Amino acid sequence: MHNALKRIGIDWYMLALIGCVLLASFVPARGDFASVLSSVTYWAVALLFFLYGAKLSTATITQGLTNWRLQALCLLCTFALFPLLTIVGSPITSSLVPGAVAVGFLYIGCLPSTVQSSIAFTSVSNGNVAGAICAASLSNLLGVVLSPLLLSLLIVTHSDVSIDPSAIWKICQQILLPFVVGQLCRPLLSGFLNRHKLPTMIVDRGSILLIVYAAFSAGVVNGIWQVISVEGLAIIIGLCAVLLAIVMGISLAAGKGTGMPREDRLALLYVGSTKSLATGLPMAGILFHGEDISLIVLPLMVFHLMQLMVCAVISQRASAAQLKAKAQPAPGE
Repeated sequence: MHNALKRIGIDWYMLALIGCVLLASFVPARGDFASVLSSVTYWAVALLFFLYGAKLSTATITQGLTNWRLQALCLLCTFALFPLLTIVGSPITSSLVPGAVAVGFLYIGCLPSTVQSSIAFTSVSNGNVAGAICAASLSNLLGVVLSPLLLSLLIVTHSDVSIDPSAIWKICQQILLPFVVGQLCRPLLSGFLNRHKLPTMIVDRGSILLIVYAAFSAGVVNGIWQVISVEGLAIIIGLCAVLLAIVMGISLAAGKGTGMPREDRLALLYVGSTKSLATGLPMAGILFHGEDISLIVLPLMVFHLMQLMVCAVISQRASAAQLKAKAQPAPGE
């Protein structure tokens, strides 16, 4: 059963994400417990980006940045193609889903790429891992400033939802500052973190699970499931599928059209077509303070689960195809 689920991209982490939504639906955090949970999740996210900073080597950054074509295309997909598609599709989403959910699709368009999962999928596919590490990390660092700025531009013309003007500084405190401190502490911690990957994985996945539970607890308390019907959820899933398919198709075409080698095309596919839940959820809590955050992040949740499933299947097939190609004898042998 486990192997069958894994083949279609479903692993324990995805099941845990769904479990957190179900737990929040039946046993939401309330009162003092919700306040404590909010503080815990804040520091968990800060710790996560501290560990990202401590793990990322200067050599990897230098090696990745020299591949300017890969880096440029990844950033264009993340911060130009995605926002453009969500703006163009805004009239459609606004007519099909509640206003806060429509804002959620604009929010997806403004977010940086994933870090852990895009690198992992690139590695499984035997793609350019160094390039993916650099592109994903650069995307998240730039996203601290670019995401709020892009979102403020889109929301002014497409929504009545407002964002906190001091959001960029608060995001820098929670995400960028811990990353910089992690880089400074890298000489002391890099050896341990490279030998023991479990602590980073626990903090990475654990912080996301905490934020998901906290966000949906607040949503349940405010009646999210009275606003979103089964039909509405199906529409959100369909819109996310269309968005992901278009971005993946364009990123693949861009990689081939610019003559990228296979390894770079795979890194572009995973970095350019995915969006970070680890950055997106805490950022939403800051940007949309006082708004219905659970409805706004619902499309991101659905998109995140979908991208994990699709990328898992693609990476496994890409790896199998390469192994098969290597096993075949060369012409004339």
